[in-house]
Amino acid sequence: MELRIYLKMLQRGWWIVALTGLIALFVALVVSFFSVPIYRTSARFVVSPNPSLVTGRDVVTSLEALDKRSIVSTYAEFLNSARIFDETLQELGIVQSDTAPYTHTTVVLPDANILELSVDGPNPQVAATIANNLGQRAISYIRSLYQVYDITFLDPASVPSVPIRPQPLRDGALALVLGVVIGAVLAILREQISIPLDAYRQRQIMDRSSSAFTRRYLMRRLEGELARDPNGVVSFGLIRLNGLLDLIDGLPQPVTQRILNQVTNVLRKELRGNDLIGRWTDVSFAVMLASTNEGAASRTLERIRQALLTPIEIEPGTDRIALNPQIAVATYQGNESAIELTERAEHALD
Repeated sequence: MELRIYLKMLQRGWWIVALTGLIALFVALVVSFFSVPIYRTSARFVVSPNPSLVTGRDVVTSLEALDKRSIVSTYAEFLNSARIFDETLQELGIVQSDTAPYTHTTVVLPDANILELSVDGPNPQVAATIANNLGQRAISYIRSLYQVYDITFLDPASVPSVPIRPQPLRDGALALVLGVVIGAVLAILREQISIPLDAYRQRQIMDRSSSAFTRRYLMRRLEGELARDPNGVVSFGLIRLNGLLDLIDGLPQPVTQRILNQVTNVLRKELRGNDLIGRWTDVSFAVMLASTNEGAASRTLERIRQALLTPIEIEPGTDRIALNPQIAVATYQGNESAIELTERAEHALD
């Protein structure tokens, strides 16, 4: 059930998912197009006991020491040395770029006495040269300090032909997937946020007990109608249910709601589609009749009064309540505000 709800949310917000996916794809392709290609080359080195310096039992001891990986890790740190790297760049006359500098890293391959030196940079030939020269310089430095264990090239660095980044197809595919995921999350969040907002707007517009408009909203619509056509004909009517004056506070909420909804249904049957119905007070309703003069409005309100004279059942098959409706109407006279128009109707009702 939950999955079906989320699928419905995604279906309604499909355009968000599609838009974020396309934006992410576009950004990835633009970044890939303007990015400097970076190439990676690797050189491998092997660490072993120096056969010219150790024999017999010393060889066994040396191999046991290698198994502890301490010597191999030490040699890896030499290859990772920033000082040796900088000396290699100076020797080759290479000036680092702020946007695409050459970088290096060394790792120890698992279960082997082999080191792998990787150099990344914008020029594949220069990267390979740096890797080989850096390796040779590190070997010379290590041999000057350690004689028991030797380090030699296993595989010199070669010139790479394909950059490691950017890769437009891979980057575009990942960006598209990421954009779709983000879009799906945004679409669901939009639904989750809009539901309480819609409920809040509905509470500001509709009276929950009667299913008619609220007094505030009806006043706003009346003010808008008068501002739209100051010379127009608008009538405002009030219907007070005197039979509920002494009962409204004592009736259970469900019963009150049922009665008020029946009144709203009666009003809707007697009014036109463009007429507005609102709950004015606890026991009264208001109607806004656009393009209706005083005579037509009075006839409409009288028709409503006649329809509400029929008592309403509290519960099916139980006692009925006589509403005893009372009506009043006021027609817009020009140069008066919406408040003045409604006050005239209230005075007429009293």
